[in-house]
Amino acid sequence: MTQALYNKWRPQKWDEIIGQQHVVQTLRNAVVGNRVVHAYLFAGPRGTGKTTAARLLAKAVNCLNEDLATRPCNECAHCVAVNESRFLDLIEIDAASNNSVEDVRELRDKINFSPNQGTYKVYIIDEVHMLSKEAFNALLKTLEEPPAHAIFILATTEMHKIPATVLSRCQRHEFRRLPVDDIVGQLQKIVTSEKLTAEPEALTLIARQSAGGMRDAISLLDQMASTGKEITLGLTQTVLGTATSQTVIALVGAVLDREPAAGMDAIHTALDSGSDPRLLARQVVDYLRAVLLVQMGNASQVDLAMDTRAQAERHAKAFSPSDVLRMIKAFNIAATDLRGGWQPSLPLEVALAEVMELPAAAAPIESRPAAKALVETKAEKPVSKPGKEAEKPVEEIGNVTLEQLTKAWRQIRALIKPQNPSLDGLLNSCRLLEVKNGVLVIGFSSELLRSKVDMPEQIEITRKAIVEVCGGELSVKCVVTNAKQATPPDVKADGMVAAAIKAGGEIVDIQE
Repeated sequence: MTQALYNKWRPQKWDEIIGQQHVVQTLRNAVVGNRVVHAYLFAGPRGTGKTTAARLLAKAVNCLNEDLATRPCNECAHCVAVNESRFLDLIEIDAASNNSVEDVRELRDKINFSPNQGTYKVYIIDEVHMLSKEAFNALLKTLEEPPAHAIFILATTEMHKIPATVLSRCQRHEFRRLPVDDIVGQLQKIVTSEKLTAEPEALTLIARQSAGGMRDAISLLDQMASTGKEITLGLTQTVLGTATSQTVIALVGAVLDREPAAGMDAIHTALDSGSDPRLLARQVVDYLRAVLLVQMGNASQVDLAMDTRAQAERHAKAFSPSDVLRMIKAFNIAATDLRGGWQPSLPLEVALAEVMELPAAAAPIESRPAAKALVETKAEKPVSKPGKEAEKPVEEIGNVTLEQLTKAWRQIRALIKPQNPSLDGLLNSCRLLEVKNGVLVIGFSSELLRSKVDMPEQIEITRKAIVEVCGGELSVKCVVTNAKQATPPDVKADGMVAAAIKAGGEIVDIQE
């Protein structure tokens, strides 16, 4: 049977441990200075080297080499026995399956016996947080009064679950997630030694997928190597079911451009190609986090490919920080949502629908200069001198009143329907709010509905229909409102009643 790569490449010396120098240096100094304590707690994410460091410490304290600085030597009988998993004085216990008080009591009964081979009996208790409350209490007694020949090394991924009474009796060491560059470097070393062929981009993707755990990264590399093919980026994405950066960028770009259909297409194209929905949501969150870091002035902490980084910088300028935070929250929920069930894509679709409600500040970059130019053009127009037209009521500017529009609205929609049925449907759900300074203000119940109408081609169709039916020129403005009805023509457009209607009020009675 072929040995798994993560076992084959498990560090056998202190120098081979990657990314945990703060722990390694302390443990080496303890061995050299003969200051090894009786109880340690190694805490940190899975696959970051906790058990490996524990085995190295057990090997070092029992090494027969007289030079303490060279321990473990990996040459003496004791070191070789540990490497071959036959050293009787190294006892590894999985607390997940041996977590009862009886298991700990059995350990206490045996611990008083002298070592069989080495100087110390070393007990490594993995996932120690899985012990029951009673088992912890039983273990506490042993930690308080351990025999001189016993060393305990407790390992956990959830230090917050360890009782304070146990923590206080251990020397604690916290293991960190490994940087992507360190993982990639080790993977490249393995690829070279194992005579594999792998693209650098594929190794980077594997490193990122491992979430800072070297063991997971090596296991993923082993999985890629088992295909018998060259480890390319495309193969890695296919096997791991990950979405390309282009998919994530396309999704974020659809939000920026207010194009929900394009966003849905990006999601389903990725899912149809085998991407995992929750994993895709995680990748969107990772990318948006990079955008947020750029906005906060921490671009140096962004770990992205050059082309993706450039796009993140463009998105950082296009979105406001509050918009990015909203998107991160929405897609982070999708990344952890277990309720997708029969429709796994639903959390992603809901997240997209939510972020499509972003404020108008998130308008596309390209539209902002155009909008600015439009404002400047309007500002340059000469103000007409007061005359007969200035004496007309506000609603009559443009020769069309709100009352006329309300009466003619069905006829206007009937003219629009053959050209654009979807626009007709959207206009059926709107409210005519007011005509002011030659502008018809139309209200919609949500930002999503408003954005679907507030596009140049849609506005132009509506404007032409108004001209044809009512015979007057009007600009059209779309807003989000809670209004349940249009402002009656005999109600002052900028008065208190009109304001109440726009806020969601409704006229139920008019008293003379």
